[in-house]
Amino acid sequence: MSGWLARFGFKLGRVAGSVLRRSRPAASAAISPPATSTEWDSAPASSNLGVFALSEAEMAERKIIVTAMGELELPTGEIIACDPLITGLERPVFSRKVRPGCYPVTLLEAQGRVAAAVLRFGTGLPVRWELAAFVRDVGTSSWKSGFIVDDNVASFMDKSVLTLMSDQEELDSYLADVACSFDKFRMDNPVDGNPLNIAMFDTGFGDGNYYSFWGLDAAGEPLVLMTDFEVLENADGRESSQSNS
Repeated sequence: MSGWLARFGFKLGRVAGSVLRRSRPAASAAISPPATSTEWDSAPASSNLGVFALSEAEMAERKIIVTAMGELELPTGEIIACDPLITGLERPVFSRKVRPGCYPVTLLEAQGRVAAAVLRFGTGLPVRWELAAFVRDVGTSSWKSGFIVDDNVASFMDKSVLTLMSDQEELDSYLADVACSFDKFRMDNPVDGNPLNIAMFDTGFGDGNYYSFWGLDAAGEPLVLMTDFEVLENADGRESSQSNS
């Protein structure tokens, strides 16, 4: 693994009960979503998946800043991505699970905004990509697999957070307090002394419906989960006039 991922992508992550093996990076050409893959039929694809093949120099040239948030605890391996200020059933869980463990969260910033949030589960570059569907959307049209943001903030958390507190109102109140208390991003522990935490971050240009993508290795195992907040264009963080010059 080389480039910005070597510095920010998987230095700190650990998987429960095992040590991750280093793998040889895949070719850069493998980053593009396959045109014939059924995962992409009728589904929104991102033009920004090639960002993972960029070197640090290329990231700098494209005005993309990489910020390491810290490690996210995933004791069940079931990941929620949501606007934490939307209550009730609007905290969807991805249908694909990862191995329980603790994984680094990285933000990509451009034009003074959070352009993408990335969870990293292993070394190497993905060889194919898959639109990340939620449990609620399995068997339905893939374009429904985004999540709605109404308050300019999104989050990653383990499913177990939903049952960490005694009642739903207590959890809603906690999430609202944290979401309104940070500038750009924050990693927070709901319960003192408990390692379970939540990653919260601003969302690009604000409210919208945002999609996430699994980057998979040759065996179909997840290496990366990326939520794209639609600031980058073709893996470029510069204003359109600059990137086309």
